[in-house]
Amino acid sequence: MGNKIKLIDRVRLGFAVSAAKTVTFAVRSLRLGAASVLPGSIARRIEPRLLQLLSQQVKNGVILIAGTNGKTTTSLLLKTILERKGYRVAHNSTGANLENGLMTALLENTNLVGSLAADYAILEVDENIVPKVLTPLQPRIILCLNLFRDQLDRYGEVDTISKRWTKVISTLPKETVVIPNADDPTLSHLGQQLPQRVLFFGLNEPEQYLESIQHAVDSIYCPNCGHSLDYKGVYLSHLGDFTCPSCGFSKSKPTLESSEWGQILVGLYNKYNTLAAATAAIELGVDEATIRDTINNFQAAFGRAEDLVIDGKKVRILLSKNPVGTNETIRVVNQSTDKTTLMVLNDRTPDGTDVSWIWDVDTEKLVERGGTIVVSGDRVYDMALRLRYSDKSLESNLNLIVEEDLRQAIATALKNTPDNETLHILPTYSAMLEVREVLTGRKIL
Repeated sequence: MGNKIKLIDRVRLGFAVSAAKTVTFAVRSLRLGAASVLPGSIARRIEPRLLQLLSQQVKNGVILIAGTNGKTTTSLLLKTILERKGYRVAHNSTGANLENGLMTALLENTNLVGSLAADYAILEVDENIVPKVLTPLQPRIILCLNLFRDQLDRYGEVDTISKRWTKVISTLPKETVVIPNADDPTLSHLGQQLPQRVLFFGLNEPEQYLESIQHAVDSIYCPNCGHSLDYKGVYLSHLGDFTCPSCGFSKSKPTLESSEWGQILVGLYNKYNTLAAATAAIELGVDEATIRDTINNFQAAFGRAEDLVIDGKKVRILLSKNPVGTNETIRVVNQSTDKTTLMVLNDRTPDGTDVSWIWDVDTEKLVERGGTIVVSGDRVYDMALRLRYSDKSLESNLNLIVEEDLRQAIATALKNTPDNETLHILPTYSAMLEVREVLTGRKIL
């Protein structure tokens, strides 16, 4: 943390930084994009150790946040808490969470000669590259949020990812603090195997148990011996209170009592995000009063339970990019009395090109409540078919509207939303960006 850099490294780093900032200026001036990846890619070619040289200048250390769901919201909450205490925080806020995106985020806080001015760096990292970046980053804190199946065409099984994480994390300095999700069997086991200081976060609220295990369950076997786990109850997918009847492995004890904490935004998944950020903030020495006040006044990251008012009507965007996340957003919708939903399914690179995951989503729970569901996106007919197969009633109250054109789909959904209700939009990642562009940009049809 805050190490000095040798002169020769400083020269190479300065050259790399200058090139990156020139590219950033050109890309943004020409309105070609956010310049969240390319500058880092170019600077890395000039100085291959860029990530290491930049991260070691962070005064109080790097906080790495990894997991399938919740990285952006958790990162933003923790960043907000630290900034309220007067700290300067570098953060890959655009969500570019591969190596070049991490470098670009650090470059944003670096001057032309390569000096980085930040007290902390909060870096949300794609779960598949965690083993590649841990050594150069040497993080002070590692937050392990959860491991679910996400993009089936890109990643292997969750236990494979966990084993890679464990192998690399165990080589880090003993003073590294690791904060895994106690309710995730894979991550709870990971934390129990590490030589570093480990703090856990999780729920202790049986009243929040699901009535039954969802279709989108990834891991119900003991990561220690392979036997089926016994669950007292599940909160979300395979996250819950568990024990192994064969080897005795069980859920780790969370550091914080979850029932004593409120949460940011809606949805149980955001309670997990809240507890993760709060545990890290307390470890960093932030007082609980500041943490709780920040939680109470937190504003959503774009597309994550983000509330907008469009043409006088309330709209809530709930990012839904994999089975577990979508089941949770459906639970949020079902907890309301609103009867209009827009689902937008894309299959582009940020979404994952394999959309078969929609058959693991409990769409039956959304369909059985009736109302209007408008579907759109690149794979609109796949989504419509899934919903039709979910409609098991001969006297269904479902009004399913298929609209290929996204702008028209949004207009139709708004038209079908009464003035006193909220339109819930459930998009995949690239669809979420398109939806926001339509909603916050040019006027709706």
